[in-house]
Amino acid sequence: MLGFGDKPANGAAPQGDLVKDTSEATFMQDVIDASRDVPVIVDFWAPWCGPCKTLGPALEAAVTAAKGKVRMVKVNVDENQMIAAQLRIQSIPTVYAFFQGQPVDGFQGALPPSEVKKFVEKIAAMGGDDGLADALAAAEEMLAEGAVVDALETFAAILGEEPENAAAYAGLIRCHLASGDLDQAEAYAAAAPAAIAKAKEIEGARAQIELARQAAKAGPVTELSRAVEADPANHQARFDLALALHASGQIDEAVDQLLELFRRDREWNEGAARTQLFTIFDALKPTDPIVLKGRRRLSSMIFA
Repeated sequence: MLGFGDKPANGAAPQGDLVKDTSEATFMQDVIDASRDVPVIVDFWAPWCGPCKTLGPALEAAVTAAKGKVRMVKVNVDENQMIAAQLRIQSIPTVYAFFQGQPVDGFQGALPPSEVKKFVEKIAAMGGDDGLADALAAAEEMLAEGAVVDALETFAAILGEEPENAAAYAGLIRCHLASGDLDQAEAYAAAAPAAIAKAKEIEGARAQIELARQAAKAGPVTELSRAVEADPANHQARFDLALALHASGQIDEAVDQLLELFRRDREWNEGAARTQLFTIFDALKPTDPIVLKGRRRLSSMIFA
């Protein structure tokens, strides 16, 4: 993956090699061999072909936008008639896509730019994610182990490759949270690109920011526990106890208190218990046992 080493991953081409002309002498190397590393789109064209003059630039633009996940090779059929004959090119423009040495897709005739873009993206996806998934996993592991600076740099590098990667952007926010810089975390959350602003990963990071803000104001667990024991109907004390428990890392116990508050008075403070439960759930992974059990118990109360 670009940005993580000296060479692009999966054989991805440098930007200058993404589009090239080929000939009968180099077709095997430029297309068949190259497609074993990254998908290759082959544009069969001729100088006298009107639709080719529209399709070619649209293909080049879409391939360039894919940033190395796919390459494009151009074949002038007037100069390379043997290739055209071997591949049974009967009309132009014709476009073939190769991957792992084999043709995998194609079309004939000119397409609108939007369809060209979809075709290129589909072919690019055949080559995988250029190691982004592995990089994300590594960054998450760094963050879990406390290597916040390394994790932040890795998330930032992923965003350099894919600026709208919601998981990496959320990771960046969580790195600032882990370093105790809530203001910076909040600033990044507010500035999330529109395309991913409502992604579940970003919403989860926002929930963590909210919980961190609450933790800074949380009262002492012991005193709040005594207040609740002295007066179980003191809803504010129970709610504050839940905040304090969560701030001290006792998440399961915090959920228990909020569920009890919801059971006693689900409308208290405009449904504050339910809202807080959802904030906690959003901040955790959907498969976390606390989330699964808590949602199940909450649903049983709602639909009882």
